[in-house]
Formats: sequence, structure tokens, C-alpha cells
Amino acid sequence: MTIWTGRFIVPENDIDSAPRFRREFSTEPGHGGLVAATLRLSALGICEAWINGRPVTDAVLTPGWTSYEWRLHFVELDVTDLVDETSTLAITVGNGWYRGRLGWIETHRYGPDIAGFAELRLTYADGHEAVVATDESWMSGPGPVVADDLYNGQAIDARREDDAWLHPGFQAEGWAGVRIVDYDSSHLSLDPAPPVRRIAHLQPQRTWHSASGSILVDFGQNIVGWLKLRVRGPAGTVITARHAEVLEDGELCVRPLRSALATDHFTLSGGDDTFEPTMTFHGFRYAELRDWPEGLPVDDAVTAVVISSDLRRTGEFECSDPDLTTFHANVVRGMQGNFVDVPTDCPQRDERLGWTGDLSAFAPTAAFLFDVKDFLLDWLRDLTLEHSHAGVVPLVVPDILKHAVDAAAGPPTGHPVALWSDAAVWVPWALWEAYGEITILSETFPTMLAHARRVRASLSPSGLWDTGFQFGDWLDPDAPSEHPERAKADPGVVATACAYRTMMLVAQAAQLLGKSVESAAFASTAANIRGAFRRHYVGNQRIKSDCASVYTLAIAFGVLDETEQAWAGDRLAQLVEASGHRISTGFAGTPFVTGALSSTGHIDAAYRLLLQRECPSWLYPVTMGATTVWERWDSMLPDGRINPGDMTSFNHYALGAVADWIHRTVGGIAPLTPGYRKVLVAPQVAEGIDWARCALQTPHGRVSIEWRRQDDRVTVSMTIPMGSSAVFRWPGHADRELPSGHHTLDVELSRLPVQNGVAG
Repeated sequence: MTIWTGRFIVPENDIDSAPRFRREFSTEPGHGGLVAATLRLSALGICEAWINGRPVTDAVLTPGWTSYEWRLHFVELDVTDLVDETSTLAITVGNGWYRGRLGWIETHRYGPDIAGFAELRLTYADGHEAVVATDESWMSGPGPVVADDLYNGQAIDARREDDAWLHPGFQAEGWAGVRIVDYDSSHLSLDPAPPVRRIAHLQPQRTWHSASGSILVDFGQNIVGWLKLRVRGPAGTVITARHAEVLEDGELCVRPLRSALATDHFTLSGGDDTFEPTMTFHGFRYAELRDWPEGLPVDDAVTAVVISSDLRRTGEFECSDPDLTTFHANVVRGMQGNFVDVPTDCPQRDERLGWTGDLSAFAPTAAFLFDVKDFLLDWLRDLTLEHSHAGVVPLVVPDILKHAVDAAAGPPTGHPVALWSDAAVWVPWALWEAYGEITILSETFPTMLAHARRVRASLSPSGLWDTGFQFGDWLDPDAPSEHPERAKADPGVVATACAYRTMMLVAQAAQLLGKSVESAAFASTAANIRGAFRRHYVGNQRIKSDCASVYTLAIAFGVLDETEQAWAGDRLAQLVEASGHRISTGFAGTPFVTGALSSTGHIDAAYRLLLQRECPSWLYPVTMGATTVWERWDSMLPDGRINPGDMTSFNHYALGAVADWIHRTVGGIAPLTPGYRKVLVAPQVAEGIDWARCALQTPHGRVSIEWRRQDDRVTVSMTIPMGSSAVFRWPGHADRELPSGHHTLDVELSRLPVQNGVAG
């Protein structure tokens, strides 16, 4: 257990800005010189720190968002090169997630005070150590950030800027002391995930004046971050910058932001000013600038700064269909914009929460595109904490809904919800399949088990999960815009299928961990649920509700027997064809519908569904210029108007979950064993795509697949890393074992694959 010297400090007096804290210190002579300086940094809020005017890190939004009631991150930084004989350690603290707005309903803020925390450990050549830590000896004072909120934006007054406070010898006029605030330091834990960083800088693609007289700027992509301005103008001039994802009627469309203002204010000093509002972030493609200094070119003065958790890219895909390649790029961009310290549903409006259902659907895709192991395991630790205190997996993690002042304003909580609460099981399983580390399951299994028991207790006497509140097949495209829960699929059918999958995964996890009693118990529970599903919901070659999602889930989760699987696949293909190969599934069915089709022999239908361009479809937004994945299939209507609903986002990663099937079935890469020690190479080829490339940096090396079709012949080239092996699978033919190295196979669609050559 770490013994902490530092305390959390707040200003002694009220301050009308984001507070600044500083402490001067000197190295100690007689110990042979300084050999190491390690800074541990945290905040109740978000913080930035400098030593002698130089940033201690390029990370932003430190220390991020956790379930603050029980856990708070700190970061550990090597700052040896920043320390001089006499130095100043300086910190600014903003509201962040701790005291800022969270969610669309009035919620309890985590605390009334934002506070800074630092512990700088100085190690000398003779082994002597000294500590400079936040305590009563620090000073506090005002700064130029006169307002900051993640949703509403930031206000910076450059007339109040003075870099002298960052350096020794600062005359701290108007500054005062600090006071200590209580926070249990045992809650501090080292942040294991990659930090949030600036990952790109974009220049304006187009600037123009709108009819209202403002300047509009298009950065060409829907991104998450902020504007950086380099500007000069009359002192006291206030430039206002608003942000939005789309335009409507030639102006910035801010209605989808709901109550989030997404507006920054910059007050000029009269000299050369640089503004970068790093204590907020916005989801936007377009910015509106008001009161811009006359004669100052916008293109040279404004940059869009893109931020994300700095995850290592691992998966790639492209193909002969440019719209599908663009869609895949949109999935990547949308994930980056929503993986900002926690996996959120959207990054722009008054929500930005870690919805568990979104991640249940998207986790396999996320784990292919980026190395998310540490990122998502850290999020799962908060899920575990929330579950352990509430007895149920919440709808969002960290869970702010439990603090809702008006509970009626949000969805019901207090009991498990299919797909959403199932994140406790489905996300760890996706990580296990992607990385093959048994510690993933051993750490998360207690919560997996507790959730499965809670679901089991929620079953009705019939054995079905048809009790309590359910989102069901949320956002069914045929549901009324104002009632996205009114799906074609019966919520009990959806929930019971999810319950079966959860019980099976828990049984398998228990078996892998050597917990035979639990494995047998939950395998038995799964069998009972499966039997109840088939007794109550299956008959006369139909499943209750007779819509695409119920067949999809029953097939994808293995609820049916072999005979039932066959006719269910045929019925699903009929429904997909009847829909004109447009999406007719909601939140539960959509991630799995193409897989349900291809696994039952309907690959042509799956391709036609994937490549559809009319709304609703995955590629319709691409035809409308989308650069991220939308929340609704028709977030933008064909005539360019914005969906009038109250829930319209242009950056939601959940519907991009089909990318998992694209990687496995179009690209042809899947784990045959967890962690890809053994790789399944199984592209399925159909009309609409002539070639595809897919690659993945697995824990054992890089796997790459490329296939090209010419008439009825397909050439498949693949590289399998050393120490791994592969199985090449072609529909209707025997599996072929392949060792590591490069392989090229010629396949005639009606014949066995014939090997052309093997190298390496």
C-alpha cells in the first residue's frame, strides 16, 4: 500500500477562474547530484502541470474519469530533465468530469471543490530522497481560464495571462494560501491506460461567411477536440467559437447538441495571442466564429486539434468498394472520438456517457482496430465497483444516473438490462478472444458470475427473461422517432436470447478457470433458458415477432438446434430481401445480422445488405458525406435536413459494430484460438467486392490477408507470423492447415483450393 505525502489542495480564497497552484523548491546539496525526479499527479477535476514553465506531459484531461467515489487515477511521470537547482512546480485545475456537467438530466456533482494533487520525489546519487508534495505550503491564485466545462466550453481572457507564475521568483501579488480537502488517498490508483493526447491537427478545408454574418469553417471531418487560435486584435475583443457536426439551412446546426453549449470565448490582450481551450472538448466538423478581427485571414490563424486516448492501431481493412472502405475509416474515426478516457456513446451533446450496451456490441470491433486491452480492463474495474455497490451492472459506467435528482427523467435503473448489463460478460469475453490472456478472465470473472446470478434471479417462472425494464431492440428503424424502444422484436425474445449467451459465456469462462462447479451450474442454466426460449417463442418455423432481429439473435447466439437454424436462416434471408436489403434491425440485432446470414449460407444476402446505399443502411451516411458513424440511420435526411428527433448524433460507434463481421468474413481474419496463436483465414466472397485487404497486429505478430476475384477464381495471399499457424477455410471444402510464413492459394469457387506456392 502506497503511503502518500501529498494532500489534495484547494484555494484558501474564492477564485473567479480555474485555480492555479505553485510551489518553489531547490535541490539539496551534498548528495552527489540529482539522478531522478518522478512526479505523481492527480486532481479532483482535470489538471495541467509545468516545471519551470515546461509541460510535464503532452497528455490532456489528466487524470481522466473514473468512479470517483471509490477510485481516482494518478499518473507517474519522469521529469528529471525539467528540474533545475531552483524550480517551480505549477498546476492548473479545471472542473472536468468531477465538478462539470454530466448527462442530460440534473445530476449530483461528485464534489463541491476541485483540487490539485502532486508528489514529486527527488532521488540523489547517494540514495537520499526528498519529496515536494501538495500541502499547506503551496500558494494559489487566479488565471486566465474564467470558465470551463466539458459540455458548455471554455472562456479564456488573455489579458489575465502572465507566464511569470511558472518560474522561480514570481511576485505573487493577489495570491493566497491553500487549504486541505479530505479525500481518501487509498482510492488513488496508477492509470494503466494510454493517456488522452492530441493525435492530429487539421487545417480549414473551407471558410466562408454565413447569411447571419458569422464566419463558418469546415475542417472536412467530424472530430473530437477543440480549436487552436493564433490571433491579434484590439484588447478586450471577445471572439466566440461555436461548434457543431452539421449545417442546416446554411448555418451551424446546434439543435442536436440539446443543452450542451459547445461554445468557447476568447478575450484578446491586444498583442499576439494563442488560445487553446484544453479544459473542454467538442464533437464537431464545423465551427462558427463571431467578432473575428477584421482583415485577419482565418485559414492561417485557426487549427482544429484532434484528441483521443492514444491507443495503438492494430487492425486495417480496405476493399474494391470505395464506399465500404470509407465506412470502415468512419468506424475508426468514430471510435477515436468516443474513446476519450472512457468509451462514450457520443462526444458532442449533453450526454457523453459510458453506455454499457454500446460497448457490448462494439467491443470485438474495438479490439481488432486498436490495442484496447488496458483501456477496457480499466473501464471494467469501474464497472465492477459500480456493480459491487449497487448490486447490478448499471446502464452507464461511471454511473452518474444513480445520482439523478429526477429519476423519472432517465431510464429505470436498479435491475439488469439485457445487452447493456451484459457488458460485464461480453466485454471481457471479447478481450479474451482478442488477446488470449487468462488473467483477463480471472480478474473479471467475479463480476461476470455476479451478473449472471442476478440475471438468473430475474427470470420469470417460465424460464424467460421477460420481466422488468428492457431497451429491447433499441432504435429499430421502423420504430417511431420519438419512441426508439418500440421495436418490432418482442423485448422478452431479445432479453432471453441475451441471457442464454451470457450464461454460456460464463460457463465457458468458468471452465477455462478451472471452476467446474460454476461451469456446470451455468451450463445447466443456459440449457434451461434455451429450452424455455424454444418452448415459448419457437413454433411452426417461426420465432415470436417474426422480424429480422429475433432470427438474428437466435442464430448468432446458438439458441436453436441444427434444423431450426436452417429454416431460421432462410426466414431471415426472406425478411432481409423483403426489406429491399435495407436495415430493419435495431441496436440488438444489427451487430449480428450479417453474421447470422453468412453462417446459415446466405452470404449473398449479407453482402447485399452490407453494400446497400439507400436509407436505412450502413453506406447511406457515406453517400451523404458522413465521416463518422451516425446514431440513427437517418440522422440526416436525404434532402439534407437534420432528423427532427431529440436524439440525433453524428458520431456514435455502436452501429459500426458490423466491422467485426467485415474483418472476419470479408477480410477473412478471425481467432481460431484466443489471442490468434492459431488464425482462421476464412474470407467469404460474393458479388459486390472484387478484392479486399485485411491485416491485424496480433499478440504474436502481424497477420495479413489479401484476396482478389476474377470471374470464378479467387487468389488469396496471406502472411502468418512466426510461432503462429492458420487454418484456411473455404465454404464446402475441408479445412487446410498452414504454418507460419507467406502463402498464396488459388481457389476456384466450385473446387478445392489448389496451392500455387508457399514461401517461408
